[in-house]
Amino acid sequence: MDLPSVTAPDADARRAAVARHDELAVPTGGLGLLAELGCWLAACQGTCPPRPPARPRVVVVAADHGIAEAGVSAYPPEVTARQLAAAREQSLPASVLAPVSGASVRVVDVAVDDGDDGDAVPDVATTAGRYRVRRSSGRIDRADALTEEETTAALSIGRTLADEEVDAGADLLVPASLGVGATTPASVLVAALTGIEPVAVVGRGSGIDDVTWMRKAVAIRDGLRRARPHARDPLALLRVAGGADLAVLTGFLAQAALRRTPALLDGLVVGAAALVAEELAPGARDWWLAAQRSPEPAMALVLDQLQLTPLVDLNVRLGDGTGALAVVPLLQMSARLLAETATEAGSGIAPSRAAS
Repeated sequence: MDLPSVTAPDADARRAAVARHDELAVPTGGLGLLAELGCWLAACQGTCPPRPPARPRVVVVAADHGIAEAGVSAYPPEVTARQLAAAREQSLPASVLAPVSGASVRVVDVAVDDGDDGDAVPDVATTAGRYRVRRSSGRIDRADALTEEETTAALSIGRTLADEEVDAGADLLVPASLGVGATTPASVLVAALTGIEPVAVVGRGSGIDDVTWMRKAVAIRDGLRRARPHARDPLALLRVAGGADLAVLTGFLAQAALRRTPALLDGLVVGAAALVAEELAPGARDWWLAAQRSPEPAMALVLDQLQLTPLVDLNVRLGDGTGALAVVPLLQMSARLLAETATEAGSGIAPSRAAS
């Protein structure tokens, strides 16, 4: 898949933001990371001072995975459909947190094995139909996750979803995921792209016990054996060892960067998709922030590879965007600080300039 070149965030706007921070009536470096966030946001928006994100949008991609049959999760595969029902009822943690920062949540069923369209409810639109890739994905320790046609279709769906959100006015995107067993193919993708041994990426995912952890380790080992020959081909890697949700999220993240729209990364499934998206659209990572430090060992490898530093450490394991939503207010605060804090010249508050 040939994608256009990613345009870097606006360096002039960043420089202007740095200069403006130097003029504020605060000690040098006094705003710490909040100052850095404001400068990043200014660069992404191409203006200084930046605007606080007013229309953050969470897009949750839901899918089942054949590898769940191997007992790699604390939950049975049918729980994904129940999670979709919770999304419709606005009782997912992400749905609960979204109004705090003015965000809205959209849930898209791309490969749930027993999902239906359901009725749309305020702020949570559950969509299937034209976004549906297949029912579940192949069991990656024995078979390919997708066909070549399904992989291409899923990437296209992800790009379409990003376009729809940006065209509707979203100014900050939070890709997220729902699906039992999803961290297993995500871990395989990370191991394949970083060249690490399988045992180094096996995490607790849904809160699994030691016996389930061992089953997951075997599944990742076997999936990685099939995936490694395709490590240099992102589309083949998604086809063999990914899944519909991972391919959709890959397209979504690449297109968000192409549309010059910032995104927050949270959760291993989104992180694995980000690794693949950076392979497909080099430079996309400049449009992303890592929301929080995940307890999943594979996510630490993702952040190292993408050279991203997580903003907070909440120890949140969920992939539905909860951790990212918790830091959206930090971005909104950083923009307001840059725009509204008094300057030294305007306030008369300035350090002594006398020589020591």
